[in-house]
Amino acid sequence: MARGLAKAAQLAGDRDWWRGAVIYQIYPRSFQDTNGDGIGDLKGITQRLDHVAGLGADAVWISPFFTSPMKDYGYDVADYRDVDPMFGTLADFDALVVRAHDLGLRVMIDLVLSHSSDQHPWFIESRADRGNPRADWYVWADPKPDGTPPNNWLSIFGGSAWTWDARRMQYYLHNFLASQPDLDFHCPAVQAELLDTARFWLDRGVDGFRLDTINFYFADKLLRDNPPLPAERRNDSIAPAVNPYNWQEHIHSKNQPENIDFLRKLRAVMEPYGAAAVGEVGDAQRGLEIMGQYTSGGDLMQMCYAFEFLSKDRLTAARVAETFARLNAAAPEGWPCWAFSNHDVMRHASRWGLSGAEIRAYATLLMCLRGSVCLYQGEELGLTEADLAFEDLQDPYGIEFWPEFKGRDGCRTPMVWSRDNRNGGFSEGKPWLPVPAEHLEKAVSAVGADPDGLIAHYRRVIALRHAHPALSKGAQEDMVAEGGVIRLVRRHEGEAIFVAVNLAGTPAKIAGPGAGWLDIGAALGGAGQSGDGVVALAPWQSCLLRRTT
Repeated sequence: MARGLAKAAQLAGDRDWWRGAVIYQIYPRSFQDTNGDGIGDLKGITQRLDHVAGLGADAVWISPFFTSPMKDYGYDVADYRDVDPMFGTLADFDALVVRAHDLGLRVMIDLVLSHSSDQHPWFIESRADRGNPRADWYVWADPKPDGTPPNNWLSIFGGSAWTWDARRMQYYLHNFLASQPDLDFHCPAVQAELLDTARFWLDRGVDGFRLDTINFYFADKLLRDNPPLPAERRNDSIAPAVNPYNWQEHIHSKNQPENIDFLRKLRAVMEPYGAAAVGEVGDAQRGLEIMGQYTSGGDLMQMCYAFEFLSKDRLTAARVAETFARLNAAAPEGWPCWAFSNHDVMRHASRWGLSGAEIRAYATLLMCLRGSVCLYQGEELGLTEADLAFEDLQDPYGIEFWPEFKGRDGCRTPMVWSRDNRNGGFSEGKPWLPVPAEHLEKAVSAVGADPDGLIAHYRRVIALRHAHPALSKGAQEDMVAEGGVIRLVRRHEGEAIFVAVNLAGTPAKIAGPGAGWLDIGAALGGAGQSGDGVVALAPWQSCLLRRTT
């Protein structure tokens, strides 16, 4: 415990470090392999942290590396307090944390608290009979009189959310795979154990957590049926359109009010360490509202993200303005964390069909919005979604719904470090997923030193965000969509920054903020303000102006 608290004391001067932070997501299986087995590992992450620090990121979020049978590639945890041997050892993790801190990077790890693996010792004991000490650690229920599941809840991965267990002659709940049984948060012992798990990693020096499916922790204690969702309210931001999960309004299987009290307990555990958390809110209808609930006030989570900017629909100026209007109405004091890509969705370069200039425009916008930011590995290279053959798929989600939904493997292919190696410098062995040939020309060795390249743009716009507290921590005002242009003003302690980004393929002219503003966006290829107060924007061009008061 002394180590974790010592680190907290060292960082105590900036307990607000998370507010406006740029967090770089690392998917361990696909970042860097050091032992030739084709799977990335913790030593590989440590080896490549200089790249992340060189971008200017404030923290890394490392997806699960815990002991796991890997049915859902680490999101099915069999031991919350150890490293799966394919990724290394606890000593390797400790070395990673030390190196990250030496580089000025904080470390956030992915805690999967809503469910475990069915191979976790807790579940093995729980399913043995109805009278063991952990009998109530998971959500168990008797069948209906006709033997069918206790209610109509559906799994995100397809089919019923209930699986029959012959040992207990009961059903158990799983919102995801049948091999991912849901823990019962109504059980005080479960809460206590999970809070102690958080302490374990904080004591090892981690700086915070990404909380997987944060709104799934509690299920309705009465196990009431979910009502149907009208067709006009359905969307596929959480589950693919071919999944009937979208046909229910999930008011009982998740989003329960008891969650607030548990989040307060978790925040109390984190506070002495100066740690922060970002929660993943998985809800297609109420994501922004729940984000606000979970981040409002100083005793809940610091940040949450919903799926508005991870959807398949192109992010237009109008949709940006509409999203913030809804967020401000639902949670004016809440703190969002925005991302365009992650390990669960098609890469946004492909999802939105972006050119290099368009990727730059969206990167600039992302760094200027109120909230914190997550970047997904390879985003800074402009990596596109890999088109994999069915026989190369690993993701059970894609295998289940192929070919209408191809799963998540296309965004999880290995990071490309070198174009002189058919595996992109990722591994000396056969990678667990193939490296697309078209990714090699985007490798770090190929584009990293280009002063006009995409990596350079990310470095500049991140540096600009750090140089101006108004962009990272400030209030956001006057957001308006004018045709294809989104414009806004950020303010903080006497500094104001005017931002306009043209998210359209046609030129645009808008009224600028007036006299007394200095151009700070020239290094990004941005437009200035003319003498008559007009800002003329080329397609995908931005304008950033600064004034002090």
